Amino acid sequence: MKRNSTARTGFRQDVLGRLRSWRTVDIVVAAVIGVAVGVVFWLWNIVWSVTTPLFVGFPPAQAVVYGMWLISGVLGGLIIRKPGAALLTSVAAASVSAVLGTQWGIMVILDGTLQGILPELVFLAFGYRRWGMGVAVLAAAVAGVSPAIRDNIAYNVTWPLHFQIVYGVIVVISAAVIAGVGARLLTTALARSGALAPFPSAKG
Repeated sequence: MKRNSTARTGFRQDVLGRLRSWRTVDIVVAAVIGVAVGVVFWLWNIVWSVTTPLFVGFPPAQAVVYGMWLISGVLGGLIIRKPGAALLTSVAAASVSAVLGTQWGIMVILDGTLQGILPELVFLAFGYRRWGMGVAVLAAAVAGVSPAIRDNIAYNVTWPLHFQIVYGVIVVISAAVIAGVGARLLTTALARSGALAPFPSAKG
């Protein structure tokens, strides 16, 4: 029992130490990632609107493209690798998207917050020490749980239950593939280019 208590104390101290170790470059890069991805989000809003007629026969299938909206938190966490990075980049990206204009209005900031907190919890569960493909995919899939539930309550409430279930499942899968695999591959590519030199993620 004492050993478990010591381990938990060490875990908390390690996480708190990482939280206190934020540098100016970490904050700047988190903001840059947020702005860049926020612009992508704004463009993705247009993609969503344009492709909606293609899925009129089975609207839940449009969720296959949803994963792009979940990439910011996962990418920020993988690159910066410190507590709060996923949340900060996700909120920043959602805020930029809201400022540029979106059909969902200010609610995108709430979505960005939720979609930043959930991958943050996954990274926390691994002590901010594991950043491989498996963790990235898991973090993205967990982030996808938020829209899988919230969208059905806020926007898809008139759909039959089986439509809502299919939509939720596809959102989570899309998140895992686009945001999880995509963010991990992008981090690796940036590391190889030398763009991540100030960060531990420079090693890939």
